[in-house]
Amino acid sequence: MGNPVIGEGWLLPALLVGLGLLTGVYGSLIGIGGALLLVPGMLLLYPEADPLTVTAISLSIILINAVTATASFHRQARTDYRAGLLLAAATIPGVILGVWTLQYVSRSVFTLIFSLLMIGLSIFLFIRRTPMPAPTVAGRQPFNVPLGLSLSGGAGYLAGLLGIGGGVIHVPAMTYILRFPAHIATATSSFILVFTALAGVAMHLAQNNFGTDWGVIPWLAAGGIAGAQIGSRLSRRLHGQTLMRILAVSLALTGIRLIIS
Repeated sequence: MGNPVIGEGWLLPALLVGLGLLTGVYGSLIGIGGALLLVPGMLLLYPEADPLTVTAISLSIILINAVTATASFHRQARTDYRAGLLLAAATIPGVILGVWTLQYVSRSVFTLIFSLLMIGLSIFLFIRRTPMPAPTVAGRQPFNVPLGLSLSGGAGYLAGLLGIGGGVIHVPAMTYILRFPAHIATATSSFILVFTALAGVAMHLAQNNFGTDWGVIPWLAAGGIAGAQIGSRLSRRLHGQTLMRILAVSLALTGIRLIIS
């Protein structure tokens, strides 16, 4: 990935663990996997890094965090597994296409796309009022299946292209368009992320995009696993609108910080 900005001392592992912890907390708190913090953090720590390597590592940590968060959400009985499996099936082809496309994208273009997407989603969340969730039918959350599959395919493409897991698209789409309750959307998004990230990691492995940069993964994962447990517990105490506001602020700050850098 190139040399980190702070050198190779003890401070680098500490920063990686801290970045993983923040990634896990934010990711499980709002069901997005945490790449909003992880990808910009990696780009800032490793200014010479290839986007392929950054996204490969990001999806690996998202996979670990998603499995941890899903287990926690399962104990809270918040995950809609039927909807999750349907949407996950649609997102996997998009992930594969996104990873394939990335090999033709330069770092500067990658950063610009990532930043503009974050800011655009933030504006959408601030100006769009949260709709009333659709009433459950026979214990299930009804939704427009063809629309949901289309949105999930697009989320998968962006997940593979930007290494963000797709949760940043799934959570707003499920809440604002498909009318899932926010607490169900965040938990179900984490479940979908397991499949999305797994497909992305498999694609990166097939293309040998990790290279020799495996050493950062254990540090990030150590913080991420702990953070995912904290975030999933915090999410039970927050109102759905609050979760969406946290997501919007995170998106805006991430996009602006990358553009400035």
